[in-house]
Amino acid sequence: MGIDLDRGGGEIFKWFLASVLFGAPISEAAAKKTYRLLVASGARTPNGIRKKGWRDLVSILDSGGYTRYDFKTADKLLELSRNLMDEYGGDLERLHAASGSQDELELRLKALAKGIGDTTVGIFLREMPGTWDVRPKHSRQVMAAASRLGVSLGGEFDMRLDAALVRYAHRKRGSGSRG
Repeated sequence: MGIDLDRGGGEIFKWFLASVLFGAPISEAAAKKTYRLLVASGARTPNGIRKKGWRDLVSILDSGGYTRYDFKTADKLLELSRNLMDEYGGDLERLHAASGSQDELELRLKALAKGIGDTTVGIFLREMPGTWDVRPKHSRQVMAAASRLGVSLGGEFDMRLDAALVRYAHRKRGSGSRG
């Protein structure tokens, strides 16, 4: 998706924006398309999102495939941008630095806007271990897939294994298979 977390700052926000989109009950293709449309429109920073305004965000979200979630997602993006600007100067690095623990970090991320929950935070943190000192938690979906396959999730968090189990779970859900 063209996000380089090693560059920090704005790249971390772009990943958080993508995570918010991926956290919605919508297809991965629609989330990627919508992310690209937002970035291309200049809505790739908290201030850029605020400048777009609600109507433009709804239009972009509709174009990306968020027609059932356009109003709610536009509200969420504006709320998270406003809160991030007001409380942390628009900088997720400041939010991270202000957090005394991973639990506090997760709570601060969720507090940015109504509708940011465990799924979004899990998606976001899964990619952050090389950038921030965090230990992502496996989602219920990943734990169920691992159990189904007889895979042990003990030891260090393995981002590649986690991602593979997410893809497996999505394929199983998409095919309607139960086994």
